[in-house]
Amino acid sequence: MTKLSPLAVVPFVSVDSMMKLVLSLGVERFLTDLALYIEEDFKRWEVFDKTPRVAAHSHEGVIELMPTSDGHLYGFKYVNGHPKNARTGRQTVTAFGVLSEVGSGYPILLSEMTILTALRTAATSAVAAKYLAPRGARTMAVIGNGAQSEFQALAFKTLLGIDRLRLFDIDPVASEKCARNLKGKGFDITICRSAEEAVDGAEIITTVTADKQNATILTDNMVGAGIHINAVGGDCPGKTELHSDILLRSEIFVEFPPQTRIEGEIQQLAPDHPVRELWKVIAGQEPGRRTAHDITLFDSVGFATEDFSALRYVHDQLRTTGLYEELDLLADPDEPRDLYGMLLRAAG
Repeated sequence: MTKLSPLAVVPFVSVDSMMKLVLSLGVERFLTDLALYIEEDFKRWEVFDKTPRVAAHSHEGVIELMPTSDGHLYGFKYVNGHPKNARTGRQTVTAFGVLSEVGSGYPILLSEMTILTALRTAATSAVAAKYLAPRGARTMAVIGNGAQSEFQALAFKTLLGIDRLRLFDIDPVASEKCARNLKGKGFDITICRSAEEAVDGAEIITTVTADKQNATILTDNMVGAGIHINAVGGDCPGKTELHSDILLRSEIFVEFPPQTRIEGEIQQLAPDHPVRELWKVIAGQEPGRRTAHDITLFDSVGFATEDFSALRYVHDQLRTTGLYEELDLLADPDEPRDLYGMLLRAAG
């Protein structure tokens, strides 16, 4: 298949097609290319419609919609976060997304985004670290070794040259799984018995835990000068990973402050506590890391523009790969005003 479907038929990237796409390109190339799209869209941040995601919270988890538009394309993602799912063999996070033309309102892509979200989250983390992490960093601690951990490790290796990993999870089986999946990928891997052991000697600390609660994964005494923290796991109200004292010592960078103040680590701080917007650093309007002694913190909760970038990237691959199905999603009567007639002709 070398050309995209007619307008009435929507290209659909299934889980199987997404896996084939990632594997055909290679995970490292996919992350590298996706990071370029994410960085490009951060540089044109001001053209996007921006709003905190629409969230429906329950005791079991959260279901969210994440919309945005650059005036030409519109994208949204449906995503859930249910930590208890792991106990019944289900994914904690699942997602799908839609990309549409603003001019017609017609969708031009429907895609799975469970795998794609893991890739875009990892790519975004590495893009932020490109501007914030200490130069020449090679060692990263990954605390929380679940579904996101391998993607994070590969993104940091591919984009920043990280080749030493120190892994910790409260479930040793998760750390063993992560180490096994990354075998042969060029890492020197150490499985640690505690978070304190994991951060020893690390220049970058990634926290990516799943429990929906205010937790203290890192305490103040565990974080020395010059560290970059990639805080990924805290992404909804009442869910944090860092002790507030760490935040008070850090240069904090966020995606979209109105959303991060609700969902990020900074929900622990006063509403007027100063934070810096990542897009301004990427666009060259502000410096990132200023000195070797700074503690930089990327308070990552994920934002709709990153999903938009990911959908845009996947859509651009369809023409050359043909890795999609044709989904009969849109009613397309011969006469646009005669939708009922379309039913009658189908009956006949």
